[in-house]
Amino acid sequence: MKKRILALVLAAACPVLGWAETAPSSQLAGLAASLGKALGDRPGLKLAVLQFPYVGGGAAAGPEVVQERLTTELAQNKKLTLVERALLDKVMQELKLEASGAIDEAAVKKLGEQLGADAVVTGTLSDLKDGGTEVNARVVETGTGRILAAASAVVRKDWADSPAPPKPAPKDFGGKPLVQVAILLDTSNSMDGLINQARTQLWKIVNELVTAEKSGSRPTIEVALYEYGNTALQQKDGWIRQVTPFTSDLDKVSAELFSLKTNGGDEYCGQVIGDAVDGLRWSPRNDVYKAIFIAGNEPFTQGEVPFQDSVTKAKAKGIFVNTIFCGPRQEGIAEQWKAGADLADGDYASIDQSLQGYAAAAPQDDRIAELSSRLNDTYIAYGASGKDRLMAKESSLSLARGAGAAVVAERGAYQAAPAAARADASWDVVSALDSGALKKSDIKEDQLPESLRAMSKADRDKYIAAKLAERKKITAEINALQAGRKAYLAAQERKQASAATLDTAMINAIRRQASERGYSFQK
Repeated sequence: MKKRILALVLAAACPVLGWAETAPSSQLAGLAASLGKALGDRPGLKLAVLQFPYVGGGAAAGPEVVQERLTTELAQNKKLTLVERALLDKVMQELKLEASGAIDEAAVKKLGEQLGADAVVTGTLSDLKDGGTEVNARVVETGTGRILAAASAVVRKDWADSPAPPKPAPKDFGGKPLVQVAILLDTSNSMDGLINQARTQLWKIVNELVTAEKSGSRPTIEVALYEYGNTALQQKDGWIRQVTPFTSDLDKVSAELFSLKTNGGDEYCGQVIGDAVDGLRWSPRNDVYKAIFIAGNEPFTQGEVPFQDSVTKAKAKGIFVNTIFCGPRQEGIAEQWKAGADLADGDYASIDQSLQGYAAAAPQDDRIAELSSRLNDTYIAYGASGKDRLMAKESSLSLARGAGAAVVAERGAYQAAPAAARADASWDVVSALDSGALKKSDIKEDQLPESLRAMSKADRDKYIAAKLAERKKITAEINALQAGRKAYLAAQERKQASAATLDTAMINAIRRQASERGYSFQK
C-alpha cells in the first residue's frame, strides 16, 4: 500500500522557476490531473472536496481558496462527480464538523452517508519561504477510510491570510480535570538507554503534571504505555504491543517499564500511533489534555500506515502528537519526525538516549526516600484487590530503590500528592478517607484485612484514624521537602545546560500544551 501511495505523490506540473507566472487556479490543474489519473479505474466516483487546513493551524483564507479552486479543476474531469459546495457546507454544519480542520474516519463515513459521496478529498497546506504554498492532497474512501490517491503541488500564494484569533481555553463539562498521556517507546535493539530513561524519569514527568491546576482543582492522571519495533512481538500486529491501557495506577506503569526488554525489529511509527488513537479510551471532552509521546531512532516513514493519516486522526480527537528522536536533531528532521509533530500541533525534540543512568539528585532525596518507606506502612488493603495492589506498591518502591535515591524521591513526591490518593482510593482505606471517596461510616468490615476484622470496632476505628493521621503528617513533610527540592534542581539547571533527555523533552511539551487546555503550573 505504501509503495502505491508513494507512486502517486507527484510534483507540481509547473517548474519551480516558472510557477509565479501561472494563473492561480491552473496551478492546481496538475494536482487535479494526478488525482484524476489515479482514480481512472473508478468512473462515476462522487467526490466532496473539503477545506485544506494549514499544518499547525493558523491563517484563515487559504483553506477555503484551495478548496474552491481544486473543486473547479476536478470538475473538469467528466469521469468524476463533485458535491456542490452549498450542500457540503450544510451537511458539515448539521454534523457539527469544523469546515477547516482534520476530521477522523468516523466523520468521513458520516459525511459519505449524508452526501452520497464515495470519497472525500482532504489534505494540508504549508507555506514556503519563497512565497509559495505546498498543497498535499489525499482522496479517502468514505466507506473504508482507505486512501485511493495522493498527490502534491506547490502553488503561488496570491491570497491574504488573516492571523487566527487566540484560542480561548476550552470549557469544562462538569467533570474533574483530566490528563491522558500515551507513551510509545521503541524497544528495538540499541534502545536500552531510552527505556532506562523512561524507568528513572517517569515519576519526574508525572510530578510535573500533578502541579498543574485547572478551575481550582488538580487533575486526575492516566498513563498508557505501548512498545513497538521489537521482533519478540507479533509480526501480524506490526511488532506493536499495548503494554497498559489508560490507568491511574502509575506503580503498574513503572513496573511494566522495568520489565521491558529490547530486541531488533522494524519500527512502524504510523501504525503504533494509529493503534494508540484507536485502541485507547480517549475522553471525548475537549477540555482534557490528551497527548501522545512517541520516541525512537529510525525513519518516521517506515511501515504501510502513513504517519500523516494516523497523526491527522489524532488531531481530530484533540490529541497532541509529540515526537522524540533519539539522535542528532537534524537527522530526526530529515527522517520526518518533526513533520509528524507539526501535523498535530505537537512538539519535536531530539535527545541523547545514551545517557542511561541520568537522574538529577538533590539534598532532600535521602529524607524523601526514607519518608516514602514509612508512607508504604500507612496503607490498609481494602476489597478483593487490596492485598495484590499493596504488594504491587511495595514492589514498585523496591524497583525505585534499585534505580537510586533520586528516583525514590520523585516517586515519593507523587505518592504524597492528592492525585495518588484518588488513584489508590479503590483499594486502600486510608487513601479513600483522605481523598473523600469514602466516609468512615461507610467502611465495610468484611472488606478489611483479617487482622482488622478481629479487632473491636473501637480499636479498629482508632487504628485507622492513627494511620490516616500518620499519612497526613508524612505527606505534609514530603510536600515541603519537594518544594525545596524543585527549587534546588531548577537552580542547578540554570547554572548548567540541562541534558537532552526524555524528561526534559516531555516536560517542555506538557507545559506548553496543557496551558492551551486551560491548565496553569506552579512556577
